[in-house]
Amino acid sequence: QVQLVESGGGSVQSGGSLTLSCAVTGSTSSRYFMAWFRQAPGKEREGVAAIAADGSTTYADSVKGRFTVSRDTAKNTVYLQMNSLKPEDTAVYYCAADSTLLSVVIGTVDPSIFEFWGQGTQVTVSS
Repeated sequence: QVQLVESGGGSVQSGGSLTLSCAVTGSTSSRYFMAWFRQAPGKEREGVAAIAADGSTTYADSVKGRFTVSRDTAKNTVYLQMNSLKPEDTAVYYCAADSTLLSVVIGTVDPSIFEFWGQGTQVTVSS
């Protein structure tokens, strides 16, 4: 059974940086299409960034140039480096994995198509 465990959330001021981690257990992360989603209070869950098994990445327009998704196969972990954070980035961030996806339009993808989810980690950006 694949399990995803996020960590690294916290509170930062506008313009600050955070790095989220998603540790994968029960399988090899490189086999999966991995993505980061976020959900702000009262809003729908939205895709932020994704990394495919071949290492290709995609980003939502709202975070392009500020966020970087990466994978460390030795640690079986996926990361989301977030720079130049804005108050509107405040949300619970979730890691997701799917064994069949090859690519998605991360900004508009339906979250329900992903097989596995982490429990989420809170990111709060103050102005």
